[in-house]
Amino acid sequence: MTKEEIKKNGTVVASKPSLLNDNLMHYCPGCSHGVVHGLVAEVLEDMGLADKAIGVAPVGCAVFAYNYIDIDWIEAAHGRAPAVATAAKRLNPECMVFTYQGDGDLAAIGTAEAIHAANRGENITIIFINNGIYGMTGGQMAPTTLEGQKTATCPYGRRPDLNGYPLKMSDLMIQLDGTCYVTRQAVDTPANTKKAKKAIRKAFENSMAKRGTSVVEIVATCNSGWKMSPVKANEWLNENMTAKYPLGDMKDVVNS
Repeated sequence: MTKEEIKKNGTVVASKPSLLNDNLMHYCPGCSHGVVHGLVAEVLEDMGLADKAIGVAPVGCAVFAYNYIDIDWIEAAHGRAPAVATAAKRLNPECMVFTYQGDGDLAAIGTAEAIHAANRGENITIIFINNGIYGMTGGQMAPTTLEGQKTATCPYGRRPDLNGYPLKMSDLMIQLDGTCYVTRQAVDTPANTKKAKKAIRKAFENSMAKRGTSVVEIVATCNSGWKMSPVKANEWLNENMTAKYPLGDMKDVVNS
């Protein structure tokens, strides 16, 4: 594939990763998934891991990741991606194995698989897209939905006494001895996107060095589920989501 390049004054300032194919993405305009797909493709290309990468995508908006990033993929049952990734990495220890999961998949039906894979210290990376809602199935409340946030199944806003509190998965992950790197990032601005790419690369490096489980949470937008324009969704994320889910590295055993 010939890279599509953006030039300024004759200098290439951006280019399309060669691992990101030409298939038309199904994601809604403004969705964070497309940006994160690009970052994953860039990091794998930069690290020369295209032929050693195995991605595991389960159910939800993330399920079609295999349509866009040209590496080997395994489709897992809902919530079971970390279990499948465990097998893939143990059978192929030389490969870069990662999961790509939404909040409903990882923080609801797949909570046990994620926590126990991380507790075992499996040498995988978990990429966790947290947009606080079930985007694919109609905008229902997710485990990560904020207090007071309105969804299709809590139209008057999430109530802790009725619905419980938002689940902060990364805060749980840092307590586990098997995790070597846990970080929470976003892709709502160019600066944050650069930090997210750096975090994904660090996670992949840890996995290849067999240091244990890395978790990269991306606080993301779902402008369709939130019923906002892409611009408003980014603003709402910055004003609301990051207050509950603050950005930054949460655990880094290599640099601690």
